[in-house]
Amino acid sequence: MEQTKPNQRNGRRKMLAVLLICASPLIFSYLTYYVIKPTGRTNYGVLIDPRQHPIPALGTVGLDGKPASLDAYKGKWIMLQVAPGDCQQACKDQLVALRQLRLMQGKDMERIERVWLITDDAPLDTMLMRVIDGTRFLRVKPELVKAWLPAEPGGSADDQLYLIDPLGNLMMRFPKNADPAKVKKDLGKLLKASAIG
Repeated sequence: MEQTKPNQRNGRRKMLAVLLICASPLIFSYLTYYVIKPTGRTNYGVLIDPRQHPIPALGTVGLDGKPASLDAYKGKWIMLQVAPGDCQQACKDQLVALRQLRLMQGKDMERIERVWLITDDAPLDTMLMRVIDGTRFLRVKPELVKAWLPAEPGGSADDQLYLIDPLGNLMMRFPKNADPAKVKKDLGKLLKASAIG
């Protein structure tokens, strides 16, 4: 009778040890999430609350001077570049990068539109227009763009690339001189997450 008590104690200790080992991943995950609180993020672009930034009435016109609107592209993701008509080299590089980013999406590229909001009446470089064929050109007053598009601290809307969701809400901003590989990754994730069926 006395020998069963030490055996029971040893058995209970072993059972508790097994339970503790089995439960440790669960306990560790709760501690990590609720106590340590992970701070990393997986997206490269800065998320913008879409409820606060729907496409406003910008009074945009096409290159022919006729009214045209960003609303015409609802239902597609819109990659938005803002720049004056006298597009310098950094601007040209960004517009070409938008073209490449769209092409890199493969079969999903038809779900994306590229729009250049031109903030003045300067004529456009015809060679650039050929290189970025398929880009939509809309002229807009710069003060309206400034009031709508949030720029990163110390920057301006001309420095950044913006992404508008298919419902017509501004939802992401990429930094100045954005890394195309990281933008492609974010865009790919969004297209995959929003795919139907």
